Amino acid sequence: MHNKYFDLIDQTYFFPQEGFDLEKDELIFNGIPIMNLIQKHGTPFKMTYLPKIGDQIKKAKNAFNKSIKTESYGGRYYYCYCTKCCHFSYVLEEVLQHDVQLETSSAFDIDLIHSLYKNGKIDKDRIIVNNGFKTKQYLQNIASLINNGFKNVIPVLDNIYELDHYEKLVTKKCKVGVRVATEEEPRFEFYTSRLGIRNTDLIPFCKEKFKKKSKFELYMLHFFVDTGIKDSTYYWGELKKGVKTYIELKKLFPSLKAINIGGGLPIRNSLGFEYDYKYMISQIVKIIKEACDEEDIEEPDIFTEFGKYTVGESGATIFSILEQKQQNDSEIWYMVDNSLMNTLPDSWGIAERFILLPINKWYNEYRRVNIGGLTCDNSDYYNSEEQNQQLFLPAYSRNDKQPLYLGFFHTGAYQDALSGYGGIKHCLIPSPKHILVDRDDYGNLIDWVYNDEQNAKDMLKILGYN
Repeated sequence: MHNKYFDLIDQTYFFPQEGFDLEKDELIFNGIPIMNLIQKHGTPFKMTYLPKIGDQIKKAKNAFNKSIKTESYGGRYYYCYCTKCCHFSYVLEEVLQHDVQLETSSAFDIDLIHSLYKNGKIDKDRIIVNNGFKTKQYLQNIASLINNGFKNVIPVLDNIYELDHYEKLVTKKCKVGVRVATEEEPRFEFYTSRLGIRNTDLIPFCKEKFKKKSKFELYMLHFFVDTGIKDSTYYWGELKKGVKTYIELKKLFPSLKAINIGGGLPIRNSLGFEYDYKYMISQIVKIIKEACDEEDIEEPDIFTEFGKYTVGESGATIFSILEQKQQNDSEIWYMVDNSLMNTLPDSWGIAERFILLPINKWYNEYRRVNIGGLTCDNSDYYNSEEQNQQLFLPAYSRNDKQPLYLGFFHTGAYQDALSGYGGIKHCLIPSPKHILVDRDDYGNLIDWVYNDEQNAKDMLKILGYN
């Protein structure tokens, strides 16, 4: 009878597969014997395999460039890394070795750009796409880059009022983009993205702002499908609408030369993951080319903003099982040596599933389990995989000399910022000022600042920048 954990995996998936292999009964991740790291460092720990970042970039760039060549496409391809997915210095240093551009989301991102320039990691020719809703500080920081000679900063207008601020702040000629708000998938709680300019307003706005001579040149149309690049009627429909809008604008503004298709390529979140990257990329290039040929206009340069795809598969989080608890006749809990909701917040916040595998004991029998974290919160658990409603892991005895170790894999994007690692936040949005309010002995209100708003210097220090 085949009831070992290895048999379960071997009969259910193709295994070994890219990034995962077995040596005796111990897991190998991207050629790394995880047990060696456990013996050296103990658990819990997070790890980042840096070469995987470059591998992902090369894979996407090669697929786009081959499709461009195959289709005789007239434009170029530009790969942008979304810094919001992981801001750490070691990630940016690895990313920048592969001739990519950068995309920013908030004011502190611009301080990060200045730090990279000061340390010789980028020059002033690097393309920097500025996305998101712009606060006063973000607007000022973008203007400072342009005024200080960064030649390829492209602020993407998120609303019809943003350009008015640049008119006052920017002293040099500048390329700009406009973001068109996309329709959300039917399952969303709202119909249209909160980000971008609504479609009916976009062309009238551009006619008003860019027809007259100005220091601003309309260069890029940006749209973003929040659920990413999928082979679905919804995605292809939004892509075609975006290309149609580009063509309408191109006829009015010859300076328009780039389309930014936003939204990311997916990463593997189970051993059964299937996605034809080459097909999807070739179809994107083909759709854009055919639409442009039909209207007899030149094909635009294609920009993509890949964050999760770039860094997600480089990450892993490793735990030990501290204890097993039988809570009723059918439920067994494996208690790990950290908190799942603190360490992998997406597993709690949006029910994100990761690849979960044991590090050892692959030839033990398997059993259905729930995984519990150390906090007292009822939500600190993990009990299903992407393709299964149930979770199976090796059984073990409490008397075993070696604990059972678990790994959550492809956790390299967003988890650190969302968990507030060291004090960082998603998109580097600072924690607000904290004010305490009390009453004195006479009943009068008194208030004082307990803690000031986070500043860029403190946050960049956490991220490893000087």
